[in-house]
Amino acid sequence: MTSSKQATLYHHLQQFAGISEADWQLARDFWHIRTMARHDYFSFQNSVCRQVGFILKGLFRVYYVDPKTEQEHNLYFIPEHAFLTSLKGLLTQTTCPYLIEALEDAELMVIDRDHLQHLYAQSHGWERFGRLLAEQYFLFNQMRSESLLTQSAEERYMALLDNFPDILNRVSLGHISSYLGIKGPSLSRIRAQVARR
Repeated sequence: MTSSKQATLYHHLQQFAGISEADWQLARDFWHIRTMARHDYFSFQNSVCRQVGFILKGLFRVYYVDPKTEQEHNLYFIPEHAFLTSLKGLLTQTTCPYLIEALEDAELMVIDRDHLQHLYAQSHGWERFGRLLAEQYFLFNQMRSESLLTQSAEERYMALLDNFPDILNRVSLGHISSYLGIKGPSLSRIRAQVARR
C-alpha cells in the first residue's frame, strides 16, 4: 500500500472520528487495498458483509431487487472519500437484502470486521469510529425515508444535484430515476423544467 493512500485514509479517519496517531498505528496493518472493476459487487444480495471500505476512487450504488417484480430500486450513491459497508449485515453478521455495486472502476482500502472488533476492544478512538459509522448510516436512512415522504420528485432531484454536482456525468439517467422513485419520462420533464429556470 502506498504511503499516499495510507495518508489519505488517515486524514479522513482523523476528520471523521478523531483517530489519533496511536490509534492509527494499532490499525494501519489491518487496512489493505481492494480494487474493483465497474459492475463488481462490494457485497451481494443475501450475503453477510464482513468488511468496511474507504473509497479512494470510484462511485457505488446501494440497491435492492424486488423479488416479485425483479425491479431494481436505488437507495444511495456513495462517492469517493466515504466509508462503505452494509451496516446491518456487518453488525449482526446476518444476510442483507441489499447489493452494493461499483458504477465505475474503483479502489478502496478495506478492513475486516474481525480486525475492527479487535480494535474496538483496544481503543476508545476506534470505538468512536464504530459509533459514528453507525450514526452516519442511521442518518442516511432517516434522511432518505423523510425525503421520499416529504419532498416532491423535483425537490429530491435538486437535493441530489446539490449533494453530487457531477452525478449526471457519472450515473445513468435510469439509475437516477430509480433513486428518485420515478419513471424516465418524469425525470426528463423535471430536467427540462429545471433547465428553463
